[in-house]
Amino acid sequence: MVQSIIDLGENEDRILNIVKAKYGLKNRSQAISTLAKIYEDSFLEPELRPEYLEKLERIRKEGYGEKFSSIAQLRKKIEKR
Repeated sequence: MVQSIIDLGENEDRILNIVKAKYGLKNRSQAISTLAKIYEDSFLEPELRPEYLEKLERIRKEGYGEKFSSIAQLRKKIEKR
């Protein structure tokens, strides 16, 4: 665990108190951690799940789907269902 001494303005302190109350947190440290998590989820690139990466690789190898040489061929496929 890293400890830091930070200087906050009045407005930032109010925001931390609001976050603390909204999420039922015990102290400002938890409020700052919650804000960091919200920032991470909203703005940083998420890590892709391994299943999704496997699915992407399979699509790359197999292709994106069926190819049709004409509209008539596509219509036949659709009406078959």
